[in-house]
Amino acid sequence: MEMGISMQLKSKEDAIVWLKKDLTIDRLWDIMEFYEDFPFYTTRDLEFTYIIKGNEMFVNRKEKSITKATVGMALRKALVLGGIVPGPKKLGTFGASYIYPIFLYFEIIRQK
Repeated sequence: MEMGISMQLKSKEDAIVWLKKDLTIDRLWDIMEFYEDFPFYTTRDLEFTYIIKGNEMFVNRKEKSITKATVGMALRKALVLGGIVPGPKKLGTFGASYIYPIFLYFEIIRQK
């Protein structure tokens, strides 16, 4: 995590502004680390949390990890789609049902 990032982020809005200054997978991963154990909700309204260990994200509802590379592929796909992603399947990656609500929360994507 970038030095002092937790000191800079006092709100969701701070996180979004910081992330959008330079939307890279490394910056996104830093934000995701900062939001470990935060409750997110799938499109089917199932609550989940995750933890980050190195380059892997472990979701409490799933046995297999989601790698940083997979999140990076989903980020690239979201950017190719211009940030308008109607559902998780459009991200086309493993774990999209968990990545999608995280991207929505950080306003990387929107549904319409």
